[in-house]
Amino acid sequence: MATSLRQTPLTCSGHTRPVVDLAFSGITETGFFLISACKDGKPMLRQGDTGDWIGTFEGHKGAVWGVALSHDATRAASGAADFMAKVWDAASGDEIHSFQHQHIVKCVAFSPDGTLLATGSNEKLLRIYDLNNPSSEPFVMSGHSSGLKHISFIGNRERMVSCADDRTVRFWERSSGKEIHRLDFSSTPDGIEVSQDNTILTVASGNTVSFWNTETFEKIKEFQVSTSVHSASLHPSRSVFVCGGEDFKMYKMDYSTGQELESFKGHFGPVHCVRFSPDGELYASGSEDGTLRLWQTTVGKTYGLWKCSDSTTDVPTTGKTEALA
Repeated sequence: MATSLRQTPLTCSGHTRPVVDLAFSGITETGFFLISACKDGKPMLRQGDTGDWIGTFEGHKGAVWGVALSHDATRAASGAADFMAKVWDAASGDEIHSFQHQHIVKCVAFSPDGTLLATGSNEKLLRIYDLNNPSSEPFVMSGHSSGLKHISFIGNRERMVSCADDRTVRFWERSSGKEIHRLDFSSTPDGIEVSQDNTILTVASGNTVSFWNTETFEKIKEFQVSTSVHSASLHPSRSVFVCGGEDFKMYKMDYSTGQELESFKGHFGPVHCVRFSPDGELYASGSEDGTLRLWQTTVGKTYGLWKCSDSTTDVPTTGKTEALA
């Protein structure tokens, strides 16, 4: 019986300070991968379905605030308090490019084809670098009145979306650099996510999670959460969404009704970032407590390091993951 199953997250240790951002790759021939940003300045790459540590990117001289993986998992990117954005070879860990900014780089994003890198900084600017011509000047878009928090490409890389401390979410036409729409919020939008099919934007702001049509910019629905939420993620099937925030809990909620289906207190600090894996089988969360945790979407299913021994118990084999500290 599903009601008797206990959610047992896999705890991925290794970071020494708060984990503030995470990102999954797409599904590749060797599975999918997960990267985490941490204030310890050392982004980590892991196997996405197990949390097993693969490597640490060494080179930043300040807290890392934003990370990204290319869809094919060949490249990683990071933005940090040392005013630098870096692109890395995800297989070797070598630094490929380093882009100087004038202030803290809070977020990074690859275009779907991996040829462009977008960065958002406390300069209030959104920059786009051509990775096929990295020595060229970046394309700059301005309009936000405060530092950027998150950015993402939409669809075929011709449009972008960003959120910032000015309590707005803005949509951009990449070719012209012009703002094409703006959403205003009563609280700072701490997290945004574009759905896998590029049709829905999820926004975590204050005590609400809202969903928006990326073509018409109309609000699809909005739900209240019992805590201030920092991040939310919509399941690829659009059946459920997960979110986390100030009360240390992870919430799984019905996308149709907003009903709370499950809530789990596994972290020992506020939850800063949550994301579903590309196959939808798990979701990852990063916290002020310095850990990443992986949670099963369907508790009790044999998947990754979770081994379901019978119909009423869910026993994870977490040894390899716990040993990363």
